[in-house]
Amino acid sequence: MTVLVLGFDPGSATTGYGVVEGQGTRLYHRGHGAIRTPAGQPFHHRLHTIFREASALIAHHQPEAVAIEKLFFSQNVTSAISVSQARGVIAVAVAQAGCPISEFSPLEVKNAVVGYGKADKRQVQEMVRILLNLDEYPKPDDAADALAVAICQIHAGKRALT
Repeated sequence: MTVLVLGFDPGSATTGYGVVEGQGTRLYHRGHGAIRTPAGQPFHHRLHTIFREASALIAHHQPEAVAIEKLFFSQNVTSAISVSQARGVIAVAVAQAGCPISEFSPLEVKNAVVGYGKADKRQVQEMVRILLNLDEYPKPDDAADALAVAICQIHAGKRALT
């Protein structure tokens, strides 16, 4: 069975995305990158850019599923709110396209990719590189995280789709 997954690591300044194809136990890299918004741009314009570009990625890649990283709340409430808003516009783009969407916590992603929920960023990047047979770490880091989220969805299978 083949499945194409588009993964997102949301952020208001940089939203990483990664496209992974799963064929049985094999994984194939199909693309990655970042949606970037200018720091001086009004926030509603930044959200519109994220929505528009996420919609275009979904239309271009036609994934069977979309996976998005859940918000990890830390000390910075302002940052958490802006990331939540970015997640929201991505979710609307996914819903508008009629795709199923899954959400995974950072712990779930690390467990799926590295096998250890407290893995550090370098360990996740290295396993993404190995699993997707890449010559180097995907850049930017947000794209590597989005590829990891897509891999997590493939490993989780249909049961994780909502």
